[in-house]
Amino acid sequence: MALLLKWARALTRRAPSPPLRFPTTGFNVVPSNIIIEEEQFDEFQAGHYYPVTIGQVFDSKYQVLGKLGFGTTSIVWLARNLQEHKHVVLKVYTRDRDHSEEFQIYNIISKADRWHSGFPFVRTALDRFSIPRPGGTDHQCLVLNPAWESWKHMMTRNSDGRFTPDLLKPGLCQIFRALDYLHTECKIIHTDIKADNILLELVDKQVLERFTQSELAEPSPRKFVGEEKNIPVYVSRRFDRPKEFGYSVLNDFGSATRGDVKNEYDCQPDVYRSPEVMLEAEWSYPIDIWNIGVMIWDIFQGRHMFYGNDPHEKKYMTRAHLAEVVGMLGPPPLDLLQRGKRSKEFFDEKGNWIVDEIEIPKGTSIGASDERFEGKEKEQFVDFMKCMLQWRPEDRMTAKQLSEHPWIWP
Repeated sequence: MALLLKWARALTRRAPSPPLRFPTTGFNVVPSNIIIEEEQFDEFQAGHYYPVTIGQVFDSKYQVLGKLGFGTTSIVWLARNLQEHKHVVLKVYTRDRDHSEEFQIYNIISKADRWHSGFPFVRTALDRFSIPRPGGTDHQCLVLNPAWESWKHMMTRNSDGRFTPDLLKPGLCQIFRALDYLHTECKIIHTDIKADNILLELVDKQVLERFTQSELAEPSPRKFVGEEKNIPVYVSRRFDRPKEFGYSVLNDFGSATRGDVKNEYDCQPDVYRSPEVMLEAEWSYPIDIWNIGVMIWDIFQGRHMFYGNDPHEKKYMTRAHLAEVVGMLGPPPLDLLQRGKRSKEFFDEKGNWIVDEIEIPKGTSIGASDERFEGKEKEQFVDFMKCMLQWRPEDRMTAKQLSEHPWIWP
């Protein structure tokens, strides 16, 4: 019987797809004096990126179909698994850093409780392989499911550059469930939650086919650099707008860390830094809650809640950021200040602000400048925000509690 089943599976298994042949001419060449995409980074100038070519096949099965985006540690490509006949995303890392911690995080995420309600809303890795390269360390590559664009890109497609309540509420519920999965099941702190790192599930698979056909018909603009002009740099191509959107997915664990160890180092994007991080106190899972609370202001109000612009230094400074938090929330609790290594730079023993160069902003509060609600819904929204934006980490609601808040489920 087992032999019959094996024979039946072999008959139904499709043969691998032949690689597509992409044009080697007919594309626009970017002038050499124009810096594009990853060229702007020192890592590129040092030769730390792998020179991927569209049409190239990796690990004997993944054919690159086009470039989706770039960052300081990796470039992301749409590809097709020729053996399994499905689209994937390849995240090809630079070779100048040790990415093993990120891979360990992905491994933990994949092996935790898959039945948890938050698991579908966390982007997991399908595979991992290495790309050999002469004269240096191999390039690591993660294989991921394709997703549509980020919340940040979604904002640019809306006329007023903001999310509506109907769009924001279900997405937030899904991200809170993702965080509950990370915090309770995986013991992981994300530390870098922003609109760029929340993607939308790709339900309309025709978007992937149209992307491929567009690359075949109108090859991406590019330039060739290096001493022998043989290193391609492509202009990224965007997906078309799908007919329907899927759920929201928390992405990018390059800055994630374990939550079951002591953490005191500086982390988070500047404007999203939590009080305990700024004061150099020990921090844990609640920094993600503060992070997402401040991010909500960006995508819902169309502006930052805090900027941290120091008028004297003309750049972001912790003291300017903390002054804004004091203006919004009032003075910090003394017990929190006692935990921070930097507290004495900004506050005296009674919790008074002592930085003469920076004034505390007046007339700011979580609900004062909100014009999108009124009445009971505004009260619920303000309460919802206050559940995340608390000086003390232990006073913030958990991700699970926030996923059940009355503002999300009126």
